[in-house]
Amino acid sequence: MATQLPLDPFRGFRFRVDILGLQMAAFSEVTIPEITVATVDYREGMDAPVPRTLSGLVSYGRVSLKKGMTTSTELYDWHAGIVQHGTSWPNAKRHVTIALLDQGGDNMLARWDAYYAWPTVLQTSGLNAGSAEVMIETLELAIDSMVRAK
Repeated sequence: MATQLPLDPFRGFRFRVDILGLQMAAFSEVTIPEITVATVDYREGMDAPVPRTLSGLVSYGRVSLKKGMTTSTELYDWHAGIVQHGTSWPNAKRHVTIALLDQGGDNMLARWDAYYAWPTVLQTSGLNAGSAEVMIETLELAIDSMVRAK
């Protein structure tokens, strides 16, 4: 008897983010970027006056990571290194793995590997004396490529 695959879609509330060289990874929200293939219209001189569509450059959106602000300055330090030295300094570009876990957090359901990631935006939520909300740090990463490895 064949094993039936589960038909329920995955739930996105339990995940893990690993950034090469960083110890902390307690993110509350992650945006997996879009992958876009540009189109190029092509027509040779003797073709009918209808262009053919060919694939062009592949582009990747930004990975967005959000977490509660703590005493850790690892994300700030990484971004500050880019601000001071650009992407040519050692450890500027890093491998990032995003793993979607099952509800128990024991098994990996899907994994995305983002290659040569580096921070482009570091944003901290505003201060408000009339609010007790958690301060949120948002880090946006540019990436060269990304694959769904599982």
